[in-house]
Amino acid sequence: MNQFSLFDEPEQEVRLRDGEYIYISHFFDTEESSSFFNTLMRETNWQQEKIKMYGKEIPCPRLMAWYGEQQTDYSFSGISLETEPWTETLLDIKSKVEKKCKTTFNSALLNLYRNGNDSISWHSDDEKELGINPLIASVSFGGTRKFKMRHKFYSEVFQLNLTHGSMFIAKGETQHFWEHEVPKTKKIVEPRINLTFRTIEK
Repeated sequence: MNQFSLFDEPEQEVRLRDGEYIYISHFFDTEESSSFFNTLMRETNWQQEKIKMYGKEIPCPRLMAWYGEQQTDYSFSGISLETEPWTETLLDIKSKVEKKCKTTFNSALLNLYRNGNDSISWHSDDEKELGINPLIASVSFGGTRKFKMRHKFYSEVFQLNLTHGSMFIAKGETQHFWEHEVPKTKKIVEPRINLTFRTIEK
């Protein structure tokens, strides 16, 4: 199995086998990132959803919220999320992300990883309502967490650290051929908020 790590460079644009991404380690500066983190912690309508595993319902190992335009409700892994209207904070973040990505987004999934026990397992953001070859922009505030990706059909794996104020943009065929996860860790880590901006096809 081929495995490689990526170091902390200001901006990386990387072509993968069957995909491509951009990683910007300091898209937002430290002061702005901390302000966004504190505001999102306070004003977000965080929910702990239930997921089914081995025929049982268990609490999802992170808190979530779904924001966006009307008629952009979202379902994945047996979870159905109703849309909350955009806040001024989210619109501020979204406008900066859209300017960089040169596109518009109509929704965002927010995840709160409270500690190292919170995680998200291997998956792809390939639901049909996201369309073909979706562009997804992921922004992180708070504690640094390891982010891993693996090819669905080849033994290719890589990982990087998603830092405070960073942005990861997945492009092209990435969601069709690659899975990603944020694994649990026994290390002491600070809470992390992650926003993934998407476009739901209405």
